[in-house]
Amino acid sequence: MRIYLVQHAEAKPEEEDPARPLSKKGEEEAVKVAKFLAKFVRVSKILHSGKLRALQTAKILAEELLPEEVREAPGLAPLDDPLPWVEKLKGTEEDLMLVGHMPHLGKLASL
Repeated sequence: MRIYLVQHAEAKPEEEDPARPLSKKGEEEAVKVAKFLAKFVRVSKILHSGKLRALQTAKILAEELLPEEVREAPGLAPLDDPLPWVEKLKGTEEDLMLVGHMPHLGKLASL
């Protein structure tokens, strides 16, 4: 099992768009990262928080990584408690990619 923790790509400022979609630069950088990762990484699923910027990042990654499934998963929002994910991940043998936000991903990585 390998777990890849990915912070969403650069998003537009909240003042510009409250939904915070990816900026043009964020989209371009996500494509570059996805193409690079595709050379080395295989995952069966890409799970994201459901927030627009994480969804967009997950879709860009999926275009290159070709996982079996891309879907929203509860518990990946910025302020969610990471402990439930520790338990979920203990029971999996799949290689997964979680696309989310700080500070959640940082806390999850530290556990």
